[in-house]
Amino acid sequence: MNIQRSFADEQKGVLYLVATPIGNLDDISVRCLETLRSVDVIACEDTRQTRKLLTHFQIEKRTVSYHEHNKEASGSGLLQWLAEGKQIALVSDAGLPAISDPGADLVRDAVEAGYPVVPVPGANAALTALIASGLPTDRFVFCGFLPRENKDRWKELERLKFYPETLLFYEAPHRIAKTLEAIREEWGDRRAVLARELTKRYEEFARGTLDELIRHIREGEARGEYCLVVEGFTGQAEKNPDEDQWWMQVSVVEHVDRYCEQGFSKKEAIKQAADDRGVSKRDVYNEYHREMPL
Repeated sequence: MNIQRSFADEQKGVLYLVATPIGNLDDISVRCLETLRSVDVIACEDTRQTRKLLTHFQIEKRTVSYHEHNKEASGSGLLQWLAEGKQIALVSDAGLPAISDPGADLVRDAVEAGYPVVPVPGANAALTALIASGLPTDRFVFCGFLPRENKDRWKELERLKFYPETLLFYEAPHRIAKTLEAIREEWGDRRAVLARELTKRYEEFARGTLDELIRHIREGEARGEYCLVVEGFTGQAEKNPDEDQWWMQVSVVEHVDRYCEQGFSKKEAIKQAADDRGVSKRDVYNEYHREMPL
């Protein structure tokens, strides 16, 4: 068991997780500013982005890069500084560090090494979108970014399909249309909200059904990072429960081919079809090649 009482040892290095504004710089807290001014070094997702924030608030502090592509090398250096008793602030480009962010790895390593990890909370894009969405807020699940590969995305959507909680996603502008269409295909036409440019001048909430949001994106130009809030499973306006075993109405060839269309390799598709039907992979393989048209 690991019991942390922050600040108990003033000689020990401390890792501060400092929230930064998601758009409007005035959203930063007094405590966040005080922490950034007091630490020895600031570890940033993008030093250029963080430098804009520091310059705005007239903070002169050493910054180092810590992101997905250098986290192993940079992380070991940060841990060494903690061992020397240095105070480090970890920030992301916007919002809370360690949420859909490699900072989670640094936090894990710092905790395992016994260094205090102190959260300095603030803005978060997903929760900001949720509270203004008009969808239920009593229970929700943060899902982050969906996988890019078709088969992995399909598996994740299948896993989440019957969650009753409101579901929160992040998505890039060039993938938002494809993501909306994939969710619509797997889950049916649920209520949903697209939020973009949160807390900025052109903040926008598009509320409607998935079909309506798909038309909205197709008719305009997707800009800015998106938060997508989707209604959880309600037992209404969803696909017919019988469709959960859609493969019962199709041939083995059609069954395997549908998985192939979703990005599975032929071998993976045959295995998944065999699992669905409760038969051996050899049976599906033989039936597939027997039914395949010449």
